[in-house]
Amino acid sequence: MTKACYDGVMDNDFCLVRRCLIPADAFILCGCLRAAGLSATVMDDQHVQAAFLLAPAIGGARVMVPHDELEQALEILDAFERGELALGDDEDVGQGARVYEFTPRK
Repeated sequence: MTKACYDGVMDNDFCLVRRCLIPADAFILCGCLRAAGLSATVMDDQHVQAAFLLAPAIGGARVMVPHDELEQALEILDAFERGELALGDDEDVGQGARVYEFTPRK
């Protein structure tokens, strides 16, 4: 796991939650965070897509969240990695489907 915020708050108050060598992975994680009501964003994805062989040197695409949402973002991504957000093969995804919710902290 990437150490978030580089041991402190950055000037723009956004913290790193994950790095991904494949930009699509970063957008999936960002989507999970946004679905939970967080203000997540992906950075450096265009650099990685334009020069994929340089992705390790660039550090990959970065998933970032505001500092005050960091703890909740880490909880959500840990749940994602444990498979708690996965849908079963026969899962109903229509009206009234099961939703994994996190209440945004204010």
